[in-house]
Amino acid sequence: MVGTAAGAAEGAVRRWVDAAGGRLVLDGGLATELEANGADLNDPLWSAKCLLSSPHLIRKVHMDYLEAGANILITASYQATIQGFESKGFSKEQSENLLTKSVEIALEAREMFLKEHLEKSIPIQHPILVAASIGSYGAYLADGSEYSGDYGEAGTKEFLKDFHRRRLQVLAEAGPDLIAFETIPNKLEAQAYVELLEECNINIPAWLSFNSKDGVHIVSGDSVIECTTIADKCAKVGAVGINCTPPRFIHGLILSIRKVTDKPILIYPNSGERYDGEKKEWVESTGVSDGDFVSYVNEWCKDGAALIGGCCRTTPNTIRAIQRTLNQGFN
Repeated sequence: MVGTAAGAAEGAVRRWVDAAGGRLVLDGGLATELEANGADLNDPLWSAKCLLSSPHLIRKVHMDYLEAGANILITASYQATIQGFESKGFSKEQSENLLTKSVEIALEAREMFLKEHLEKSIPIQHPILVAASIGSYGAYLADGSEYSGDYGEAGTKEFLKDFHRRRLQVLAEAGPDLIAFETIPNKLEAQAYVELLEECNINIPAWLSFNSKDGVHIVSGDSVIECTTIADKCAKVGAVGINCTPPRFIHGLILSIRKVTDKPILIYPNSGERYDGEKKEWVESTGVSDGDFVSYVNEWCKDGAALIGGCCRTTPNTIRAIQRTLNQGFN
């Protein structure tokens, strides 16, 4: 039987979905939008570099996505880790403060957005939420292993739990509405995450989001069904889904996920292009246009997706088009 771990986390996500009219819209690519706004992210910290150099750009991109109709902002902490900041010479306390800052910037953007609309007497009836992003251990390594799930000798569950534990606690204490475990490349890390949620007594909803290269397995070769089952069994996980995956694979992945869980399904694919983690560049120009991307939205809704947005190389225009499509209803 699916949905055996239904609890407060799932209930909270469902209430937010209902309050938004049946679908929540996530934001789109953060790092690629920061680059479009002039940020140089050629650094192991990637988008988290802007926490140091240009937090105003992060706030601007968050605001752009809110204006485009996003219900959920994902923080600039995907590649922000205590270990990564310490390698740059920061103390543990300074590193933790930078993690907190990633949430504070998103919360500030939400307050600015709500204040502007209040002053213009424009009602905001849908929820606006902040999800604190936690990227994989492979994202910290910045060597492309987040796209393979191959961590070598570091690939033990206890090691991964030790790596993520304090980061999870700091981000949860910063006041987000959700914890977003993103671009999970193997089931071992998913197991580490759900155990940490219990051990750290995290009392805000989390989601687990995996990435796939073939529409059947996640990038490590582990099956999507196995990985979804791990999320389904954790009462602290409110939603499960797929991100940073070409749009053409999403239909089949949603159907696989639905076989083993009743939790809300979230989908935020990339533009369809492929990222070379070693060269640190997008190496194919096979991405879909905003129009083509959005053409999939009706299908994903029919399949059962409740939270829909974009990942790398998607833009506020993508999110605006998704919101417009959802407002028109799907057939």
